[in-house]
Amino acid sequence: MQEFEGLAFAGGGLLRAAEHRGDPQTLKALSEKGRVMPIWRGKPLFRNPDHLAFVAISSPVLAQGGPLIFLGLDPNLSADAAAVFACDISDWSPEAGAEGTEAGFLDPMVQGHPALPEGQGFSDLRNALQGLSPLESEMAATAKALVHWHRSHRFCATCGAESAPAMGGWQRNCPDCGAQHFPRTDPVVIMLVTRGDRLLMGRSPGWPEGMYSCLAGFMEPGETIQSAVRREVAEETGVQVGRVRVLANQPWPFPASLMLGCLAEAESEAIAIDPAEIEDALWIDRAAMVEVLDGRHPWIKAPRRGAIAQSLIECWVADRLE
Repeated sequence: MQEFEGLAFAGGGLLRAAEHRGDPQTLKALSEKGRVMPIWRGKPLFRNPDHLAFVAISSPVLAQGGPLIFLGLDPNLSADAAAVFACDISDWSPEAGAEGTEAGFLDPMVQGHPALPEGQGFSDLRNALQGLSPLESEMAATAKALVHWHRSHRFCATCGAESAPAMGGWQRNCPDCGAQHFPRTDPVVIMLVTRGDRLLMGRSPGWPEGMYSCLAGFMEPGETIQSAVRREVAEETGVQVGRVRVLANQPWPFPASLMLGCLAEAESEAIAIDPAEIEDALWIDRAAMVEVLDGRHPWIKAPRRGAIAQSLIECWVADRLE
């Protein structure tokens, strides 16, 4: 695979320390000197737009929080202070009238908390795709995905009983039937579909005005990556794809996906969109895409920096795809 620079969430050296997950006494000792990342309704805590904020386990911010989730160890800190945890505090309700959900493409609201210093607040992780350090980015992606999994998988898929967190938050066990459940990651193909000097772009309903991106879709059971690319492109646009190459991958915690970046060679040009899948699709040539990336295109906006689509497109424009 090709290494792309600047991808958000693409690994920052977090030491996962899985050997500690099954040892409650060790986890308790680590939490007493470690740091906790509160997550409120899908939003991590920030101390400014470019840095995460953490609290101690004794912080009143965690008073209505759920069980701690052990993320791992910060390689830059001493052993006794390196532990990093996450905690879902979504049951906390701010003052009347303030709302926050994980719905919508991008939530611009920053929600404060009375127990936090001024300048700290809960913010949509999409607002910080480029600002966070690689390590903070990995920690935030891991925390957000795990918190979402616990909230959406509270009940046993085998018997329906309420399950309980285990293994430092990396497992849920059913007390009734004994089933064990583990966090899931959904593979998504995202493809740079080219034909000669042109690139196929699409937009989904509800996206911000002027936003177009690479086509993408979830893989289905029994599919190879290449088959998923061909199927998704055909379903969304009617364009037929031949050769497919896998170029890169990126964790994408919205809510818990792994983006598989591919280069796909189109064998047809006619576009026939499925309105149930996408709102629009078009071919754009390299010169026009340069204008898009520079912010000079009259109506198409540049892709978000930090997302794999932006890296794929930039490398295609610069003819740097391996």
